[in-house]
This record gives sequence, structure tokens and C-alpha cells, in this order.
Amino acid sequence: MAHIVVLGAGLGGVPMALEARKELRSSDRITVVSDYPTFHFTPSNPWVAVDWRKPEKIKVELAPMLKKKGIDFIHAAATKVRPDANAIDLANGETLEYDYLVIATGPELAFDEIEGLGPHGGFTQSICHVDHAAASNDVWQDFVKDPGPIVVGAVQGASCFGPAYEFAMILETDLRKRKIRDKVPMTFVTSEPYIGHLGLDGVGDTKGLLESEMRNRHIKWITSARVKKVEDGMMHVEEVAEDGSVKKTHELPFKYSMMLPAFRGIAAVRDVEGLVNPRGFIIIDEHQRNPEYHNVFSVGVCVAIPPVAAYPVPVGVPKTGFMIESMVVATARNLRADLDGKPANNVATWNAVCLADFGDGGVAFVAMPQIPPRNVNWSADGGWVHLAKAGFESYFLGKIRGGVGEPFYEKAVFDMLGIHKVKKES
Repeated sequence: MAHIVVLGAGLGGVPMALEARKELRSSDRITVVSDYPTFHFTPSNPWVAVDWRKPEKIKVELAPMLKKKGIDFIHAAATKVRPDANAIDLANGETLEYDYLVIATGPELAFDEIEGLGPHGGFTQSICHVDHAAASNDVWQDFVKDPGPIVVGAVQGASCFGPAYEFAMILETDLRKRKIRDKVPMTFVTSEPYIGHLGLDGVGDTKGLLESEMRNRHIKWITSARVKKVEDGMMHVEEVAEDGSVKKTHELPFKYSMMLPAFRGIAAVRDVEGLVNPRGFIIIDEHQRNPEYHNVFSVGVCVAIPPVAAYPVPVGVPKTGFMIESMVVATARNLRADLDGKPANNVATWNAVCLADFGDGGVAFVAMPQIPPRNVNWSADGGWVHLAKAGFESYFLGKIRGGVGEPFYEKAVFDMLGIHKVKKES
């Protein structure tokens, strides 16, 4: 019997535990550790922030669901990961030992790297966590009673641009529904070198599609932007030229703002030599395994991925949902192979399938693989994307509530479409 610990219970951690339960031996013990008692469907956070969803509708209580699947759950934060001792120190004073560890914590939100950024002592809102989104909705409800300028976007070093575009468009849609759009100037501020870059050098014609959406919705934009500081009602932004010089400075007044922060690894892993890069992200090989500690794997946003290119303003690479699921399946199979004494040679495809909802439409894209050059590089827009996103939300939450990782019919459909999660199976 082996003890496998999954650290984190989000879009990577919960599917990881469920897929491991399916792949591993019945005698193997699986424990999920999380500082939060519920799973929540992060892609729905923009809807929560405008009261299109209630937080409880996108949450799943972890302990009872995992118990039904024979998976242990510990509700506690990790204070220190000690891979040299195969142990994790927990905030409740306990030490948890493991035979294998899968780190799926997601990121720490680096609001503190920019003065005045973020909801904790700052002046901007966040949709990175369901609690942030719920608090943002409170601010939004006050805003619509007395509207003014809006600034939305992603700061330097951010690596998850899709939600920023979604939220800008959703806010715009909500304002039109309320018949107050004409009272609200909107500006999109991003570290990307061009609109639709998405940290991926674009996918299909995301540049043209997203620029067109912004023009149609009368949203101005500033690219290659470095946010210097945020004051109450004022954002100070530098527009940076290709040579790194400051091309123009902007003082942007706002009455409501949401800016996605840069990410970094959580404190429990940040200074573990050999485990993480300088930003605290987990170093992995092509099999999701840490090269220094061979019984440590990692999936999700917390893994280290280099940017697609060097830009004047730092631009990170996103880890999309399907890409994370491909990491999960490869890791689960590699764990089983290692337990059976076989080569752990499963490689995640890192394919990306994304639905970006705009409230009354949206953009979908498929990038295979996510990081270029690609075999498939496709994007499209239309009202169907909004419906598809809502349908996927219902489907995914249903899977989690039922304790199912990857149903056979889901795999069959994606295989039929030629969209695979694993390149090579043991």
C-alpha cells in the first residue's frame, strides 16, 4: 500500500484525486489536503461578480464527496512542504507523511507586488477566488447605482488573460442590460503585446476577434502596459515600447476596477531548493515529475512553464482547464506505472480547449498544443459560446458532485474529435 497526498483541491487537485482513485490500486490510500472546505468552479467567478451566479451554486462540499470515493480529506493549510523528509507540515500542528505527493495548489496571488492593487487593502477588485468575486459583486451593486469609469485588465507578469477579457465584456453586457452603458467609459489595460495574445501568441484569429469585440463595445485598450501603482480612483500606467523604454504614461481615473495580478508559488513551497523556480512554481519534467524529488508530481497553475517569448513587459503562460486535465490524466497513469515498477512515460498533450464567455456571446479556441508551434490553431466567435459555457459549467459541477474524474463518454467524444489528453501510454 502506498499513501498518495494531493495538495490542493481546485481545478487540478480534485480531478487529480478522483483520477488517481480510478487508476491506482484499491489498497492505495489517497488524501486530499486543502485550506478550503469546498471545491468551486473558478471559471464561473466572473458571473458571481455581477450576481449572475450565487457562490453556493458553484461550490461542492469536499469531505462528503471524497469520502464516498474512499478518499481522505484534511481541511488545513500547508505551512511547509519537506520533500527531503516526504512530509508536509500543516497549520493545525500536524505533520502528514506521504509516499507520493502531487502538488496542485494553484498560485498565490501577488497583489502586494504593485502598490494599491487588490481587494486586501488595495483599490481594485478580484475574480480569482469565489470569495473575491462575491465581494466584488457587493462593490458592483453599489457602482451601478452611481456609475463612472471602469478599468479592467491584467498587470505585468499575469499569466491568465482570458478571465480579464471575459469580465470586461460581461461588465459591458450587464451595463447595457441596465441601460446605463452610456454613462461608463471603459478601458482595458494589459501587459500583452497585443490584444488577443492571451500569453500564447494568439490562437487562430483571437487578435482580430477580440479587437473587433472591443471596438463594437466601445472599450478602449492599452497594451504592453506596466501598472506602476493604484490609488483610490486612479491607476498609473506606463505604456512600454518594444525597446523597453516608456512610450507614454497614463493616469486612468476609475470608479470600478478589476485587475488580474501576477501569480507565484505558495509560501509552503517557495524556498524549497530543487523543487521550485525563482517564482515558486513547481519544476517538472515532461512526465509531470520533479527532477530532484522523483516521488513528487505537480499539475495545474502551480507548475513552472516558461513564457512563449521575451517581451518588454513580462507576460506569463496560462494553464487552461483542458490542459490541466491532460496533466491530471498523465500524472495518474504515471503514478500507477511507478507503483507497478514500469516506466512512468505518459506525457500530457497540454492541448487547450477554451470557451471565453462575453455575457451575450463569446470566443472559443482550440490550441493543440497550447504552446506554439501547433498542429491545430483555431478560434471562432458567436452567441453559441455563451450557451456552451453555461452548459459546461453544469456538466463539470455535476461530475465533481458525483465524484467522477473523466467519464468514458467524455474521453470517447474528445477522442472522436482528435483532442487527446495523453500522448504516450505505458
